[in-house]
Amino acid sequence: MRPIFFPARRRGDRAWERLFKLAARGESGKVIRLLGELDADDRKAVAELLPAHLAASGPGGDWSIWREHLRSVLLAGVACLGGAAAVATWLFRREFGWLRGDEELILELMRERPAKWKADLARRLAQRMRLPDLRYWSVTAALVRETGIEPPDGDAFMVGWVRALGSGPTATDPLFAAFAPRLFEIDGLGEAIDGQVGTITRLVEDGLLERKTVIDGLIGRLLRDGPSATAALAILHDRLDLDIDESAERAGDYVRLLPAGPVPVADLALAQLRRLEEAGRLEEELFAEAVQALAFRPEKKLLRAAVSWAGDAVLRDAGRVDAVLGALSLIFAQDTLALQERAVRLAVKVARQAGEPGREAVRQAAAGLPDELREKVSAAYGGGIEAEEVTFVPLPPVGDGPAMPAPIASPEQLVREAAAPELDPYTFELLLAGLVEWARRAPDALHEALRPWRETLDPGFFGLFGGRLQDGPAQAVRRALLAFTSPGDSRRLSKTAAREARQLRAFDRLCLRRAHELARSFQDGGDCPVLLATPTAGTGHIDPEVLLDRLEVLETSGARALPVDLAQALLRLPRDIPEVCVRRAEGLSSAAGRACADWMRGGGLPDAGVKVFVAEHRLPYGRSMLVLETVLDAPGDLPEPLRELYQIEPIRELYRLETGHGSTLEGWSLAMPSHREIVAAHMVWNVWANMDSTSLPTRALVRLAYADGPIGEGMAHVLACGMGHANATNRAAATDALLTLAARGQVPVAALGEAVTTLVTRGLVKLNRVVSALDDATQAGAHETVWEVVVRLLPGLLPKEGERPRAGVADLLAAGARAARIAGARAELPDVAALADRRGSSRLVQEARRLRHLVAV
Repeated sequence: MRPIFFPARRRGDRAWERLFKLAARGESGKVIRLLGELDADDRKAVAELLPAHLAASGPGGDWSIWREHLRSVLLAGVACLGGAAAVATWLFRREFGWLRGDEELILELMRERPAKWKADLARRLAQRMRLPDLRYWSVTAALVRETGIEPPDGDAFMVGWVRALGSGPTATDPLFAAFAPRLFEIDGLGEAIDGQVGTITRLVEDGLLERKTVIDGLIGRLLRDGPSATAALAILHDRLDLDIDESAERAGDYVRLLPAGPVPVADLALAQLRRLEEAGRLEEELFAEAVQALAFRPEKKLLRAAVSWAGDAVLRDAGRVDAVLGALSLIFAQDTLALQERAVRLAVKVARQAGEPGREAVRQAAAGLPDELREKVSAAYGGGIEAEEVTFVPLPPVGDGPAMPAPIASPEQLVREAAAPELDPYTFELLLAGLVEWARRAPDALHEALRPWRETLDPGFFGLFGGRLQDGPAQAVRRALLAFTSPGDSRRLSKTAAREARQLRAFDRLCLRRAHELARSFQDGGDCPVLLATPTAGTGHIDPEVLLDRLEVLETSGARALPVDLAQALLRLPRDIPEVCVRRAEGLSSAAGRACADWMRGGGLPDAGVKVFVAEHRLPYGRSMLVLETVLDAPGDLPEPLRELYQIEPIRELYRLETGHGSTLEGWSLAMPSHREIVAAHMVWNVWANMDSTSLPTRALVRLAYADGPIGEGMAHVLACGMGHANATNRAAATDALLTLAARGQVPVAALGEAVTTLVTRGLVKLNRVVSALDDATQAGAHETVWEVVVRLLPGLLPKEGERPRAGVADLLAAGARAARIAGARAELPDVAALADRRGSSRLVQEARRLRHLVAV
């Protein structure tokens, strides 16, 4: 722990000293007793010193003592701070965010406070409460019950009530009386309902919740939430066990749940509708609407259920045949062979009973079926159904990538945007450039805009928490601004705390070092008339002419280039430099100008070889795990000028690979836009390690695809892991990167096929996810690229004789067939032919036969 001891100057100082010593030793029990003994003056003195003490202290070697120290400081604030607003702010300080279990002590310390004060605090705590954490919910609820105020209607507070259902008296609880009628109106209900299905069912059975109100509210909530409806509500619906009359009253609602509800919700709606139809209690219009809605669903499970229900329904009532055929005609377009076959069998079976609307729907849809199935339908429906012409969406032309946003237009905008909690890579660049620009153009106006920062000087705003400096782009930029407007405060802030010992990746360090060196320049009174490294293009590149202009400004002013800024600027030069720029650079006289000339004349850094492989790591107790490892070859023999530039630490570090999560991943390609394979090599571990997380590391791939330089195993493995991500949004981002590369003719097809094959066979990537991404790429116009990738995947992923097929292989064959059909591909595929020749009618064999037929030479 590194606490700051504040010297005694007023009455109450002795109380502070006693409190501080007990807190520093982690003796929270004695702290609580001492707090009960303090008089008003003591409490006031302690309250004045607590905030600064908390900001300046931090953990040492013993975390258990530090935890008790923090608990003591938290409770001291509850006891000594005067207003309800101050106590609410104190309780929600970031430093206390990980403390739990002090609710009873907090309530005890508030016991003597006036009722009006407690009511005010309850309202303020409810307003500050956020999902999903719900800090201090039990404290807030206790104060609401004790003071008798109207329960706060904030979403987070009501979600806390749902979570607590069943944990105490219900019938007499004022919260139950206020919130029970609104149970299914709570916005964050999905955050809490999972663990309360049994409780709500029991409350309905006991009569504390009215059954009809609950059923109506539940189904209304399912309709309102649509695709985002939680499966727990479907479970609750099943637990309520509606009778046939209750279901019949809500038949229209069940039909409306079918188009957009998630699978568990669609399942419950289908079950209820089948039940009503079998009992003769489903109107014809609702039946037709229901089967049509199911036919539009993408899930194979629901489509199979639709065909099954349609077949049974026609047997019970032949008058429904046209409605059934309308649904079957939609399923014809699903492009899943097994579903198409089931739909065709049923359509052929009921052909004689079909009316004109049903026959016409089937004839139109059958034109898109595979030849064998189309001919069966044609024979049953009058013949003459010709195959439809293949149409496709062309691959859109690729532009130059994202544009660079406009520069910072004023000191006020600079300060406003620097106060944002997080910064994207472009804003980071613009803020650094804007700081230098406005410090030169309008220093007085910038000082005035920063005056509130100087007056409040909140350490947490600049990244100082618990005595440690937690570094990120936003905090680093703010400290650079502070260094400009108040160098002394900036120096004191840096000296007060140790920098947090986080393992930063090389590109993260490069980003932060630029802000750090700019801050040091302001602290030392240095002159920085212009930043060299600010990109001129959204890819991160710098126009060589613009960089030379900036270097000339530096030479004219007599200022020296900031070293990391210069290194970053060189890394952002394009691969091809016009000769006129090289000659102009050679005319510069400064050290930075000579370095730029050497770089331009030498062609920049050479490309590095990247190797990615799967390794087995041994774990304790005889266990092991497979991990993805990457090797990056450092440059070999370099010309003398480039050899010196390579020794610059920020540049040399980029050729050393590390593991660990990158905090500025989306900005990595902007740092090295002419060597994207090196950037991809650094990204491999991050994207692979996050394949099952909810984070979005693959968004960085879209920017990387617009960068420059040869690509190989690094980019291939990043794409493969991105397309294999569990999150659909991440897969879409990886697909966008694939489409960009396809439009530029730069997809590393062979390397990508090898990467996917290796990752799938070693169990590191799920094939069905990759196939989904490939299908999306086909629909977006990259069918030729997809076909080339699939051709390289099939030999390594198709099952050999006697092997059990892995999940997703039939889908891969189907995806290949879709791409081949659009591309008009012709090829001899021995592995596919061998599979197609096997006995049986499994989907795998059927898809192999279809693909062989499509691409037959």
